[in-house]
Amino acid sequence: MFGARCLLRALRSCSSVPCPRHKPSTKLSVRDALGAQNVNGERVKVQGWIRSVRSQKEVLFLHVNDGSSLESLQVVADSSFDSRELAFGSSVEVQGQLVKSPSKGQNVELKAEKIEVVGNCDVKAFPLKYKERHPLEYLRQYPHLRCRTNVLGSILRVRSEATAAVHSFFKDSGFVHIHTPVITSNDCEGAGELFQVEPSSKIKVPDENFFSVPAFLTVSGQLHLEVMSGAFTQVFTFGPTFRAENSQTRRHLAEFYMVEAEISFLESLQDLMQVMEGLFKTATRAVLASCQEDVELCHKFIAPGQKDRLEHMLKHNFLVISYTEAVEILKQASENFTFTPEWGADLHTEHEKYLVKHCGDIPVFVINYPLSLKPFYMRDNEDGPRHTVWAGVLVDRPLPAPPSVCSLYRFSSVLPLPSTAVAF
Repeated sequence: MFGARCLLRALRSCSSVPCPRHKPSTKLSVRDALGAQNVNGERVKVQGWIRSVRSQKEVLFLHVNDGSSLESLQVVADSSFDSRELAFGSSVEVQGQLVKSPSKGQNVELKAEKIEVVGNCDVKAFPLKYKERHPLEYLRQYPHLRCRTNVLGSILRVRSEATAAVHSFFKDSGFVHIHTPVITSNDCEGAGELFQVEPSSKIKVPDENFFSVPAFLTVSGQLHLEVMSGAFTQVFTFGPTFRAENSQTRRHLAEFYMVEAEISFLESLQDLMQVMEGLFKTATRAVLASCQEDVELCHKFIAPGQKDRLEHMLKHNFLVISYTEAVEILKQASENFTFTPEWGADLHTEHEKYLVKHCGDIPVFVINYPLSLKPFYMRDNEDGPRHTVWAGVLVDRPLPAPPSVCSLYRFSSVLPLPSTAVAF
């Protein structure tokens, strides 16, 4: 009887002591895991795709990437985890302890306690091969997989950061974001060849328009923004734009994203140019600060020899010259231009490139254009006999880039540029 009471008391004592439990794993992106400071064996969970597998007698090394960073996270596991399913391209979920890495070139590594293969990958059939740098034209055949490569992943991360920086700049500057329509009846001053929008042949009604008038994919949101600027003093849009120009050059894209803005009550062109220069420099600084490794990769493989150009732009104020001064500079140039520079004629790409080079590889505002070259509503400078207007263009020299890269990205002065001029 006494023994039974003692046993019962012991059981009650044991039941009152909490059982040790593992803390739930914190889910981290590869970028956050690599940037962790003062790691001390925290339990984390990382999900991504295997970039490499290296099996040794007692240790298994994996490199896992989830697209958040150019660099992959090294996973160290016991050799008992080794499996045919742990192959290049497979998607995995790894749980374990984030610890300091004894290896050079990396701050942390993940000591795996559990590895789950979420999706298998047949290495032989997989079109991307380990340690092989595939040509961009080859990658175009696999649009669903090409974003896993370093080059395309870097470009898309830079694009994402630049887009966020553009929106942040305009928001901080008091602009209202306007979603201008993608389908519109506006030709926007003949800005480019149009894609016409019609119903499919199954429901098409002969001799009638679906919207009662011909409708097109937008070539510009300018006219809609001008309407909005009658109610909001500062507005902008950043959306898809379409041009039906049947050309295979890097300057002609069927679809691209374009930034457009309108400001009411401007007192001088200088105010407008300050906004434009601020936008360029803010977006550039944001990209350089957040995507250092991605930018380095672009400088190495996409635009070699151009590493210092963005830093050079950030250190100097953009220059301002008049159209008349630009023509005089071009006339005195020793180069033989395809198009002879003359007052009253538009500036061509070759002229823009020379002006930027002449001015020290700094973006240049060319202002006070001839009245005949600009739309009717531009403000008259009343400076006859050579009639000029309150308008201009920002020119910059483009960085070299393959067409297959430019077709994925169009944003002036942040990456390899498909365009060299921004009109205002």
